[in-house]
Amino acid sequence: MTKYFEKEYELRYFEMNKFGVASPTTILTLLEETAAEHCLSIGVSLYDLEKQRIGWVLISGAIEMIRYPKYKEKITIKTWLSKYSIVKGYRENIIYDEKKNIIGKAKGLWLFYDITRRRPIPISEVFLNTWSFIDETSVDLNIDEKIVPVQNELPKVSFNVFKLDIDGNNHVNNIRYLHWLIESLPEELLDNYYLKSINGRFVAEAKYGEKVQVFLKEERTENTFLHSIESNMNATVCAVARTVWCKY
Repeated sequence: MTKYFEKEYELRYFEMNKFGVASPTTILTLLEETAAEHCLSIGVSLYDLEKQRIGWVLISGAIEMIRYPKYKEKITIKTWLSKYSIVKGYRENIIYDEKKNIIGKAKGLWLFYDITRRRPIPISEVFLNTWSFIDETSVDLNIDEKIVPVQNELPKVSFNVFKLDIDGNNHVNNIRYLHWLIESLPEELLDNYYLKSINGRFVAEAKYGEKVQVFLKEERTENTFLHSIESNMNATVCAVARTVWCKY
């Protein structure tokens, strides 16, 4: 078994923000693509899993960026599994530039899931027997931290959940939550600051046809925000996060 899996990407125009660097949603997309490629490398695609009505679901995760890659820049994402239980595992990631400098780190807790029954199941033997697990972490942020939902604040924005927001696991895609979160922030912040880190947790499902509201509260630490995303169905909290922003 190989210890690590690596995937190289060249950043494309439509993945850039208006400053000519990759957007946070691009980084999350590439991290998820790397995880999908890691599955495919052992002969099991995510589509193969979907046919069996099983798959991987992200429970919580963190990204910490030193800088974002530029247009046409080549980056390499190295990923591995640091530990696992019967039904879930921790995926670590390090993002390198062409000179092998570390420009970002990320970690995610993934649950193996029965799509039909909507509940966790034991991780398939093919992953346990083929992937190596290395007791090495990538980022210091605690993705098991309990982040308290925003309270006593009015929603900043709201969105309808469309079919295009739903992925193969019949969930709202993780990237859509990040998009909603960013849309709730002041334009002045987004024009002058970049997302240094995010630590988030998924609490409940938002479903097709529902409307979600995004709540925002600035913490005492400067340029640090708490976020909650709630469904209009009984004010169910779907996701919570903490973000830290740094000036360009």
